[in-house]
This record gives sequence, structure tokens and C-alpha cells, in this order.
Amino acid sequence: MSLPRRICLFICSVLSAILFAQELPPPPPDATAAWFDGGITLDGRLDEAVWQLSTPADNFWETFPSDTQRAVYQTEVYFGQDEDFFYIGAKVYVPGHKYVIPSLRRDYRAGGNDNITFVFNPFLDRTTAIVFGMNPLGVNREALIYNGGENGGDFREEWDNRWKGESHIDEDFWSCELRIPWSALRFPEGGTEWFFNSYRFDTQDNTRTTWHHIPQNQSIISLAYTGRIRFERPLSGSGGFAVIPYAGGGFSRDFEEGTPSDWFSNVGADAKIPVSTGLNLDLTVNPDFSQVEVDQQVINTSRFELFFPERRQFFLENADLFSGFGTRTANPFFSRRIGVTRDTTTGEALQNPIYYGTRLSGKLDNDWRVGLLNMQAAANFENGLPSYNYTVAAAQRVIGARSNLGGIFVNRQNLGQFRDTSEVNLNYNRVAGLDFNLATRSNIWNGKVYVHRAFGPQIGSDAWSHGLAIERRRRRIQIGYNHQYIGQDFDAEVGFVPRRGIFRPNFEISLSKYPENSPVVERGPFLEANAVFSQGEGLTDQTLVGGYRWRYRDTRDLRIAVARAYIFLLEDFDPTRSDATPLPGREGYEYLFGSIAWSSDRRLLFSTSLEAQAGQFFNGERYSLSGNFRYRYQPFGSVDLRFNYTRIELPTPFASADLFLIGPRIDFTFSKSIFLTTFIQYNSQIDNINLNARLQWRYAPVSDIFLVYTDNYDSLNLDVKSRALVFKCTYWLNI
Repeated sequence: MSLPRRICLFICSVLSAILFAQELPPPPPDATAAWFDGGITLDGRLDEAVWQLSTPADNFWETFPSDTQRAVYQTEVYFGQDEDFFYIGAKVYVPGHKYVIPSLRRDYRAGGNDNITFVFNPFLDRTTAIVFGMNPLGVNREALIYNGGENGGDFREEWDNRWKGESHIDEDFWSCELRIPWSALRFPEGGTEWFFNSYRFDTQDNTRTTWHHIPQNQSIISLAYTGRIRFERPLSGSGGFAVIPYAGGGFSRDFEEGTPSDWFSNVGADAKIPVSTGLNLDLTVNPDFSQVEVDQQVINTSRFELFFPERRQFFLENADLFSGFGTRTANPFFSRRIGVTRDTTTGEALQNPIYYGTRLSGKLDNDWRVGLLNMQAAANFENGLPSYNYTVAAAQRVIGARSNLGGIFVNRQNLGQFRDTSEVNLNYNRVAGLDFNLATRSNIWNGKVYVHRAFGPQIGSDAWSHGLAIERRRRRIQIGYNHQYIGQDFDAEVGFVPRRGIFRPNFEISLSKYPENSPVVERGPFLEANAVFSQGEGLTDQTLVGGYRWRYRDTRDLRIAVARAYIFLLEDFDPTRSDATPLPGREGYEYLFGSIAWSSDRRLLFSTSLEAQAGQFFNGERYSLSGNFRYRYQPFGSVDLRFNYTRIELPTPFASADLFLIGPRIDFTFSKSIFLTTFIQYNSQIDNINLNARLQWRYAPVSDIFLVYTDNYDSLNLDVKSRALVFKCTYWLNI
């Protein structure tokens, strides 16, 4: 046998071992959903006899602080069905009544409070899931899980839908009942079983428990670990047609330009149209995103653009199908680019209104997911900006147990009469690519391989981006390697690619020990090494980080690290982003620094997280302290003071500066339907003070009234820069 053939067979055998390895804990016995004649009284009590007709999901396992025993305080989850609704009931046994409820706001995150969550995978692919949850005071939440739930970013709580739930607190347990219309869900018609798991956070016993046994080193939302619900009768009624009109208005004024107040009004609508049991068509006309919360500002001492997540709800459902290609720093599609273009004179980003948008997305069957997005943005002739159309097509095919192969095509096309002949706003930009996402049945192996190509009128031949990532997760050791190549000509104008012309390898390893009878539940060292090779320059960046981490039973966390960094500046750079003399380019800088990070017990009324960093920085020194102080006035809300102080000391004539970022956020919930959020941000790096206050009244299911006030001040003299007041009303109408 020839050597190439032996190598090929070896690679195939390794891949087969990875793809088909099965080391899952045994699944729990199947739960069943009984047929409910006449429904239930939705009061959270589970006192109707019909609940006992089902076989519950019970005998939960502990996953924190240990993962080797059944839960001491158990949970029982019951299911029911009728022609119109899916019913969920749960009894959550507890050691007392000192619950932690941070606020009454819907769509809370599970960590740091008492709650139970239900995860459903109707298409049996262990890749996507719908999530519903409840806490002891009956505060609801819903969310979507993507990419198998392998990390926190795969959990998106911005998804909304119409359903109802109530809770009840008894002597030694609390309970809840949920009634979800079938029309609010997507599932195969005629199906009789779903994959399911449930997880629960108990702050009094300080445990996290799950129905399907999940090892401690795995994500609690991982879809690799699911049991089954069997329905008494075949399911029908998936999806429903809904229209969500809105009306709004307000005023804004730019005081720096000296213009008078601009009064405006808007009307528009969204629509959700079921195409099939798994496929949905979303439409939006004249969308308005004025109610979206402002971004949390940061101090940027790096050389590159920072990533801010998408917050506009229209772009969030099935978002992974469009934005999950490539990596965080080489993403061919970033939805925040839609409706944004560049001024041909200044090069600054400008927001353009969006006329309309359409999105067809979802499941064709158990193996195929497809997505097609088209949006048209307005022109801005005053700044010489054309009107662009954005089209994105994507598809995924399941391979093996939980892996998939996906393809994407992104097109930004000037369809207006105006043609910009400059190099800023070209007539079109396109990207095409393929991604293979690896996730084994047991979730021990995860990874990705991708290759993308950009096309455009002035794009050269080095327009490729490709990469490889592989991670192995075991109980005591996690090891990962990844690299990416981004060509100098890979210009993805609708993507997020802050740096081009590089090859970036990365290696990381961490070891874990799980002490018994100790306040520390996990501890161990970690090591990470990465480098950047720039085209024509060789090695230009290198970082080596080593440290140790402790996780405590009471949820405290401690991390210490020491790092060595090397940067060869290709151009002059001022890390303070001031008008001072920049550091000279074409020079290399090597420096050492250390850091320590600490977070306290989040169950306490007052909690904090702090990170301090000190050491060398380029040819000088840097000291920083960042974190937050949080006070919870249960159950009505919290005050969260986020801050960052950075001191940069560079030798004369280079810049030295004290940079401050202070951002208190006040979250107050008057009830489970009225919320007030006030965000104040002082950023000395951009000499700005921002005030954003948002009052929300959910007067009907998924129907809201917003009142948003925004101010920006010059932090040097407190002169007003800009001011706006916006009113918006939406209503969800099922048809």
C-alpha cells in the first residue's frame, strides 16, 4: 500500500473516531405528555388530576457543585397537550423560602437567581432549540439556542412570542404552569416525540441540577444531553400568522451643528408568515429600532475596531444561520452593517434608514436549514451615498450526529441612480463561503473548518479567508488549537474583519481538579499562546498567557495570570487615542504584565467583580482597574455601577493619560409588565457623557409602549451635544 493511501486511511479513521465517538451518560427514561380534555386553570398550582396522567421528567442530577450524584432537592416536570396548547407543569422542591429574584423583568438570565428552564428540540437534530423558563414569582422568559448550545453566545433571549405562565409558592416547594399555543412553536407536523432537557438553579442549596446527566465540564445548555418527551397524540398546528404594526414619533436636535429640533413620526409593521411547519417568512416595512438599548461603551487601547453585538430584534431569530460563519474576527456577515455606509469625504460611518426587509428562514426537514435575507436601505445624497440592497443566502446540512456543513453568499449592491466612483462606496461587494462545524454526539470534540472568498470591482487575488479550529473537552483536560488566514484583499464590507493580511495561530490548554469536601469545586492551571504573522513582515504579534483559576461552591471565582506580549507596529499608533505624539511605527515592543480577576457571590444583595492589571505596556507602563459593583433591591431591580480606570505612562514625548469609563445602570421593575432602565456613561477617551432612559410597558402579550430619552454632553464643559425623545407603540396581532 502506498504511503499517500496509508496517510489518507489514517486521517479517515481518526475522523471516523471523532465523528462517531459515543461517550454520553445513559439518557433518562422517556417522559410523556397526556391529552388534556378541557385544559387547566392557569394558577401555577398543578392541582388538576390530568397532570398525573403524564409520566414526568424527574430524578434530576446535580451538575454543580458536583456531577456525581442525584439532586438532594428534586424536581418533577409534567407535560400535557390538547388541540390548541402545549402545557408544562413543574414542582420544584426547596430547602426554604429565601429566594433570589433580581427583578421582575422578563427574559432574565438564569445565573444568580432561582429558576427552572425547559429546553425543547422538536426537530431532533440536537442543534437548535426553543427555551421557556419561570422563577418562583412567575416571571417568564423565552429564548433560542443555536449551534448545539456549546457556549454562552449560542443562547439568545431576545426572541419573543405569545404564551402565558403562572407560579405558586407552597410550604416545601414552588410550582409553575405554562400554556403555550402550538402556533407559537415550530415543529414537524404529525410528530410524536421531541428531545428535551431541563435545568434548575437553586440559590438556597446553591446547586444546579439537570434532568439528563451533564458532566461538569460541559455547557448546561448543551443539546448533546437530552432525553425524550413522547406525545399521546400526533402534533399539529405549528406556526401562526402574526402582524406587529408600530407607530412612533419624537424629536431630536444636534446642538453642535446648531440646527433646530427635528420633529418626526413613523409608522411601519412586521409580519410573521408560516411557509411550512419549520419555515417562516418575516417581513418588515419601514422598520424602526429607536427603542433598542444603547451599546455599553468601552475604553479602546488597541489598534483595531471593536465588536458590538446586534440588538435589533428583526435580525436575531435564526441569527446563527446568517452570522455563524467564519469566526468572530473573520465574519463574512455582520448584520449591524446593514443600513450603514461610509461618508465619501470623512470616511465616517453613517446610519441610513431601511425601507424594507424580508427573511425566509428555518427548517426544511430534520437535516436541512435554509435562510434568505433581503433588505433595502435608503440613500443619503447630501453625503454622496448610494442606496444599497443587501442579500444574504445561507444553508446548512446535518452531517453525522450533530455536525453540519453550511454555505453562505453575501451581496451588497447599489441599486440606486447615484453611482459613487470613489473607492469608499463601490457598486457591489460579495462574499461566498463554506463552513464545516464539528460537534460529536458526546460533545467531547468540537471544531470548525471554513473557506471564504470576497469579490468586488477593486478586489485583488488575495481575497481568501480560511481557518481551522479543533477542541477536545475531557473532565480533567481541555485542549484546543485554531488558526485563521485572512488575505490582504479579503474585503467583506457587510462582515466584521478588523484586520487583514494575516495568519493567526492559537493554542490553549487547561487542566481541572475537582476537590472533595472543599469550598473550592474546581481549580487548575491554564496556558494560551497566540501569534500573528503579517504579509511581508513575518511575526508581528505574539502573546503567551499562563495562570491559575479557582471556582468556589458559593459561586465566587478567582483568576490570576501573567502574560508576555510582543507587538511590531507597522504604523504610528497612539494607544490613548489623543492628539499626543504617537508611538513610532516600524518598531517592535516587548512587555510583561500580570492580572488578577475576582467575582463575588452573586446571591448576595451586594456583589462585585473586579479585574486589576499592571505591568509594562509598549515602551512604558499601564495600570488598570475595571469591574462593577451591583446592589439588588429585590425583587424590583438593581443598581449596577460599571467602571474602568486605565493609567498609561509612556516616556516623553509620547502620550500619558488617565482614562475613565463610568457607567451606572439603574434597572427598576414596577411590576412584571412595567420596566424602567436608566444608563449613564461617562467616557473620558471620547470626552462624552451619555444618558439613556427607557420606559417600557408591556400592556399585552408581546405588545409594548416605549418612551426613550437620550442626551449626550461634552464631558469637558458639560455643553449639550445632542438630545432626543422617542415614543413607540407596538402590538402583536395573531390572524
